Amino acid sequence: MAKLNLVQAINTAFMQEMEKNDKIVVMGEDVGVDGGVFRVTEGLLAKFGPNRVFDTPLAESGILGTAIGMAVYGLRPIVEFQFEGFSFPAYDGVLNHLARIRNRSRGRYTCPVMIRSPYGGGVRALEHHSEAPETLYSHIPGLVVVIPSTPYDAKGLIASLMDGSDPSYFFEPKRLYRAFKQEVPEERYTVPIGKARMVREGKDVSIITYGAMVRVCEEAADSLMQKGINCEIIDLRTISPMDTDAIITTVKKTGRCVIVHEAPRSFGTAAEIIARINEKALMDLKAPVKRVTGYDVTTPLPKLEDFFFPDAGRVMKAVEETMSF
Repeated sequence: MAKLNLVQAINTAFMQEMEKNDKIVVMGEDVGVDGGVFRVTEGLLAKFGPNRVFDTPLAESGILGTAIGMAVYGLRPIVEFQFEGFSFPAYDGVLNHLARIRNRSRGRYTCPVMIRSPYGGGVRALEHHSEAPETLYSHIPGLVVVIPSTPYDAKGLIASLMDGSDPSYFFEPKRLYRAFKQEVPEERYTVPIGKARMVREGKDVSIITYGAMVRVCEEAADSLMQKGINCEIIDLRTISPMDTDAIITTVKKTGRCVIVHEAPRSFGTAAEIIARINEKALMDLKAPVKRVTGYDVTTPLPKLEDFFFPDAGRVMKAVEETMSF
């Protein structure tokens, strides 16, 4: 097996999927000649040519509208919006068309467009370059929302999305792009959509998270272990659909739960997880569920980034408060 970082794993996945299926096209902002702003699509143009890999104008609503038409007529577009904060001009198309075509046509048409964007903070970027908008997209019925935390998962999740017929948004945590390498099988494999990953087993408290926050939680768990607190960490992988069974199983096991995400706190993924815990495992709780999240403000400019995003210290504090309840 090769050791790949997240960029390399995603690039490899696209290479393999495009070789397997000649209906797949890659389109978006600088995906061709430059290989993407983070070089995720580097080499695809040279290998597959300009009919299957092509740059578009900086017009997200136009990119998505074109992709929807292509998908309805049988192609499988992979669309890049250069940063997650640039996706909002296309939100109308995602909500009112991309995610509804199957229902609107009563199953006559599917629209398997995969949107992808660099996601989240951690790279000292400018405004609109460090957002975490997964809640806005997870609230759209019919749209699959995926946020991987490892190269292995990224490659396998892409393969699963390409095997399915659902429209999807694949958020790529940019702080993880080149943060570490992992052994990734060279052959094609799939990671199931809607199934969480057990990052580590524990008995005292459950930490539920996803994306770049998985590594933050692992750092916190290592430090907490030295204090005698044994944390179980669950990586959701997909926000919609969400693996409720994995959430309830871990909460019933430990009786305590901390949820971590970098998106703003109010109306976020953590709130939905807490609602599901209250519905299915309330009587198993030994303490109230805690949230460690971004704040309810616009993602700050680079000098304030470290004060906004959750870090290991904030996670540790939440766990210790939960344990001492």
